[in-house]
Amino acid sequence: MLKFVAFLLIAWLVVSVLGLLIEGLLWLTFIGLVLFLATAGYLWFKRKTGSNAA
Repeated sequence: MLKFVAFLLIAWLVVSVLGLLIEGLLWLTFIGLVLFLATAGYLWFKRKTGSNAA
């Protein structure tokens, strides 16, 4: 599960950077950042509660 979440975090960062680099896709940056923060928050919440269910 941790590897999958790490993959998602990296994917959202790539989407955000592509949104910044490609002209006219600034909205993609915002979507990528929102998804990154949501995934990081989910991982933080799961770790804080101590739930390691796979």
